[in-house]
Amino acid sequence: MKPFDWSTFILKIYINASMNKVYDSWTIRTNLEKFFLKKAEFTKPDGSIRDNNSPIETGDTYEWTWHGYLDENAEHGNVLAANGSDSFQFVFGKAGTVTVNLKEKDGLTEVLLTQDNIPTDEKSKVNYHVNCSKGWTFYLANLKSILEGGIDLRNKNANLTNVINS
Repeated sequence: MKPFDWSTFILKIYINASMNKVYDSWTIRTNLEKFFLKKAEFTKPDGSIRDNNSPIETGDTYEWTWHGYLDENAEHGNVLAANGSDSFQFVFGKAGTVTVNLKEKDGLTEVLLTQDNIPTDEKSKVNYHVNCSKGWTFYLANLKSILEGGIDLRNKNANLTNVINS
């Protein structure tokens, strides 16, 4: 039996929305804040803040905060790739690298999320492999919910903790 690979995981979901709309959900601040983040601020390589409705680009850095968590839990990282159509990649703090690839299949958009380069010490196995996998599963489902029905499933109350929806 092959040993379990704690350094990576892959999640896939199909969404009934155009590939362009799904890509924009991942790469435009106002759209990211609809399904994933409380605040998604991107800074251009020249140090200026990217406009709220402007797509991110390779080389941008970010500061992200989540509903249901204190703002002190902000994540910082950088955008490694954003091709403008079907692929987006970023460093996800100490948790590794996240790549989102899109493709059309049977009239739907396939979203394939890969998190790799996850540290494999015991603490990271739980914090980054297990917890990130659970978190991404929820946020992918929330993206589907937002794009297909407009319902945001996130917990937005920082007093309600240890819930599956944030």
